[in-house]
Amino acid sequence: MRPAQLKRITVEESADRYIELILAKTVTGALSPATAEVYARDVGTFSALAGPGQVLDDLTGEDVDAVLLAFARKPDGRRSAPGGPASQSASSQSRFRRSVSAFFKHATLTGWVQVNPMTAVTVTAKERGGLRAERRALTREQAQGLVGAARSLTSAEPEGGRRDQRMEARDAVIVLLLSTLGPRVSELVRANVEDFYTNDGVRYWRIFGKGGRTRDVPLPADVAEALEVYLSCGRPATSEKALLLSWRGRRLARGDVQAVIDRVQRRVPPAQQRSVTPHGLRHTTATHLLADAVDMDAVRRVLGHRDLATLGRYRDELPGELEVAMRTHPLLRRPAAGD
Repeated sequence: MRPAQLKRITVEESADRYIELILAKTVTGALSPATAEVYARDVGTFSALAGPGQVLDDLTGEDVDAVLLAFARKPDGRRSAPGGPASQSASSQSRFRRSVSAFFKHATLTGWVQVNPMTAVTVTAKERGGLRAERRALTREQAQGLVGAARSLTSAEPEGGRRDQRMEARDAVIVLLLSTLGPRVSELVRANVEDFYTNDGVRYWRIFGKGGRTRDVPLPADVAEALEVYLSCGRPATSEKALLLSWRGRRLARGDVQAVIDRVQRRVPPAQQRSVTPHGLRHTTATHLLADAVDMDAVRRVLGHRDLATLGRYRDELPGELEVAMRTHPLLRRPAAGD
């Protein structure tokens, strides 16, 4: 028999009440308007996927599993992928699950459900579409395709639009810095023009990273050249200190960077195209530097990690790397003549 205090309300009604509650918390300052908006959007999406007319207490762990899977496969309108719309990113899936968990925690406390169905959720990250993607890094061919497309922007004829709205040189700098130095996207959008300096003919970027730590990273020659093109004729004339500006002269936001990557990807030959995030390009930098036998401590310093153990999480597998290792095994190399 159900307890007398249990409230048999629908998914839609419970979602509406919860959304009213979290929006009210913005008035008291308990939640920021941006956070409340995210929670409200996720709970609204959950209601639509679970079935608004369903009784909330009738939902089981399997039902929530199905919603998590449906959300993972739901096209993400903010991102595009060659050949079709991109599914939800790993971070979006993780955020959605946290929002749903908070909703059911409240539902349990208020008596809308007898048992929190989140405790019975069994879908793994891999089944949800790769919450922890097996390979975030681009392959060498994919990375070279993206880098090549970015390089071409520095010399390509502008494609339509007003002259003051053409940002090809800026887009090239964004992709080249992300692909070759692997900064965090927050470090990239926070960069100012004055953070780039020259010493003994080498261009450096002083990166202000996590925990107040800084690192000075030399730019590869091609990246330094693209930066000079952007600074000399591609960056809007303004007193703003930011390196990366919109055509209106405002500092770019984190969300703008993904749109730039997607735009450059459309220039990549189809055989080399693969959707990638800024964090995926950070993985790409680490993976290919390490695969090319660059000293691990040097790679750690480029990425701004405090210790080598953290670096291991950024080293993704590459197809064919084991075959290459076995072909050049050090114990099977023939001695040079005269040895």
